[in-house]
Amino acid sequence: MAHILIADDDDLVAELASQILIDAGHACGWVTSGEAAFDLLKRKRPDVLLLDQDMPGMSGFSLLRQLRQSPVFYDLPVVMFTVMRGAEDESQAIYAGAQDFVRKPLDPGVLLHKVGLVLAKRRDRPRHTDLRTHLASGLGEANERDRRALRYL
Repeated sequence: MAHILIADDDDLVAELASQILIDAGHACGWVTSGEAAFDLLKRKRPDVLLLDQDMPGMSGFSLLRQLRQSPVFYDLPVVMFTVMRGAEDESQAIYAGAQDFVRKPLDPGVLLHKVGLVLAKRRDRPRHTDLRTHLASGLGEANERDRRALRYL
């Protein structure tokens, strides 16, 4: 069972997606703005964030950029949940740091499949690794200057 947060300003879509995921055995909830999602993330880290691109206030892409720049949320799995169309929009979501995307209108099978893929990729990894620890493990035999730089994170 995964804990999934949906950030979507359309209550009907969020409730439908939530019900699909709950029926599949996941714990799920939703918020209706990017700001509310970020506030909730600070209190409880989900296993996956389904993030709508177009929301009033903080857009999904703005929140995604903020998450990817954060030493706490840099590795949070995000699936863009939007009405995006075309390869260019899909590439933009991936380039911005999303692990995948699900198009609206919702196809329950696609939603479950994409969320399942994201969860499967993380199955053998810890839920979260501190950015400093993550970077240090990747440096191996890094020189002293690189090690000193890590102290400032």
